[in-house]
Amino acid sequence: MTREETMSGDKNSAQDASTATEGPRLVRKKTADTNDSPRPWRTEGMPPDNDRPRRNRFSWVRWLIWGLLLYGMTFLFASLISQATSPTITVPYTEFVQQVQADNISEVYAKGDSIEGRLREPATVPENDDAQYSQFITERPTWATDDLFDQLIAQGTRVSATSVVEQPNVLLNLLFSFLPLILLFLFWRWMIRKQAEALGGGAEGGGLGALFGGGKKAKPVDPEEVRVTFDDVAGIDEVEAEISEVVDYLKNPDKYAALGARAPKGVLLSGQPGTGKTLLARATAGEAGVPFFSASASEFIEMIVGVGAQRVRQLFEAARKVAPSIIFIDEIDTIGRSRGGSRSVGGHDEREQTLNQILTEMDGFDGTEGVVVLAATNRADVLDPALTRPGRFDRVITVHAPDVRGREEILKVHTRKVPLAPDADLAAIAKATPGMTGAELANLVNEAALAAARQGDKQVTQRHLSDALEKVQLGTARHVVMPETERRRTAYHEGGHALLGMLQPGADPVRKVSIIPRGRALGVTLSTPESDRYGYDEDYLRGRIIGALGGMAAEETVFGVVTTGAESDLETSTNIARAMVGRWGMSDEIGPLQIYPAEGDPRSQGFSDELFAKADAEARRIVDECYEQAKQMLVNNRDRLDGIVEALMEHETLDEPEVYAAAGIPREGAANPLVNADR
Repeated sequence: MTREETMSGDKNSAQDASTATEGPRLVRKKTADTNDSPRPWRTEGMPPDNDRPRRNRFSWVRWLIWGLLLYGMTFLFASLISQATSPTITVPYTEFVQQVQADNISEVYAKGDSIEGRLREPATVPENDDAQYSQFITERPTWATDDLFDQLIAQGTRVSATSVVEQPNVLLNLLFSFLPLILLFLFWRWMIRKQAEALGGGAEGGGLGALFGGGKKAKPVDPEEVRVTFDDVAGIDEVEAEISEVVDYLKNPDKYAALGARAPKGVLLSGQPGTGKTLLARATAGEAGVPFFSASASEFIEMIVGVGAQRVRQLFEAARKVAPSIIFIDEIDTIGRSRGGSRSVGGHDEREQTLNQILTEMDGFDGTEGVVVLAATNRADVLDPALTRPGRFDRVITVHAPDVRGREEILKVHTRKVPLAPDADLAAIAKATPGMTGAELANLVNEAALAAARQGDKQVTQRHLSDALEKVQLGTARHVVMPETERRRTAYHEGGHALLGMLQPGADPVRKVSIIPRGRALGVTLSTPESDRYGYDEDYLRGRIIGALGGMAAEETVFGVVTTGAESDLETSTNIARAMVGRWGMSDEIGPLQIYPAEGDPRSQGFSDELFAKADAEARRIVDECYEQAKQMLVNNRDRLDGIVEALMEHETLDEPEVYAAAGIPREGAANPLVNADR
């Protein structure tokens, strides 16, 4: 879609934002005193706004204040330097008398009872035999009766009315002290210039831009290069259906206005990272054919308080000029966190002012203006209630990870420009990747393409896709030479995981077992479900604990020892048992209570220490029972465990058919998502 097509949908709005139009294309008249105002966001589908002149604010009061401060600092610095470098020391009057009697006074200057002078020959400083002095200052006691003047005249000492001690040259001191101050001033000016660039120039930056040179120009994004539509989004059809109303409103606002309806002022996209929230926002703008303003919430936060609020005002003002338009704020939880309660992280004036400005702007324009705010966050639970109330973000759309059909569609989107071999089976890859998000699937396709390029192949085959999936799920293989005894122990560890996964009722098939070190693990066992699962019962969770403890149980059963390789197994089993007891109500002793929150200190929930002690005992009981059951199953099926170990020692890696054949278990008896990457 061209810029002319984008802007022709609303000529009146375009005329308000410019000084002249030429057909459907927006044309702006430039004057000699007009400069491009920098923008902290990116614009798509609209020309740059060059019609805002900058006001040259020059404050003489500010310069005067800084000049006085500079002069005071210079004077103080020069005085300190003078005191630090002067060789003049203060001596007792008795020392001065001794030098007079020794005929060692060259010249003196007296003012009242203060005497300054210079010695003919350097003398030793009293109480410091390692130091000498030649210029001195002393005080003559008022009750002294010696005839000091006659003695000095008799010795030929020069008595002067001007100070004989070298006084610092003020001009040289000023010049000397100015150099570091000039450097500091230049550094300070550079910092202010950077802030002025962030503020957006003279008018937007409160005069700092005009005083220190303004900022760089923002370039609009070419819509023909970056425009995406719903054709580029797959796997989240239900989300597309919800947001399609926003698109339809932006395309046909009159239809809704005739019925007195208004579009949502804000749509909040919530979901785990990589599910396609940002891509969906850009596709919404592409489908609607309207200007698209994109900014990250962190771009509003600066050191100077008020910058964020000013940027928000500029953003909404620019969006209104070219309405209908879309504003997209990514990671809005950066500035939209709750301002009170247990999740509050303390006062932050800049963040709160920015949030308050967003609240004001969203509630300050009506639906007929055609400005829709989209926002994305991974943490919708920490947002301020004022931000998510109706009238601001009217809709909260949760973007989930895709199901198996959605993953297949996503793989098709990401392989449009990838030459696939005839044996490439995207449906099989989709079934083997439960829980993966769109970003992870895109990375999977890219890894397969990189592998094909490294091997010099012209097409991406199923083998490349399988190797890429193995690398993504299990990690990169490490070239570690292990002793034979360590390899065998690792084989029993991974064999224990695999065998218990195959023997457990309702368990999912074991996809791969390997004793090749990958990442931090010396071996891996991978099991994935046949289809996506969304709810789990107590028997399934106990089966996961048994499977997780299978490696530790195998080592103890065969070798009579437990090694550090069971660390991740214990972490997995403990977390599941605690969640069963304290979150999912699967303990008769605790009952249907949630005493372990998803985040924070459990004791902040207000439950008694006795209840927590019971919960700990219950979690311990569940793990102990599962561990004993795991050991008993391995003892009863020792021949099958040995068969898996021998196959692993020979081949190092066993795929699904091979591991079932080695254990002598029919493939139909498999089932249960158990993924263990340990040792």
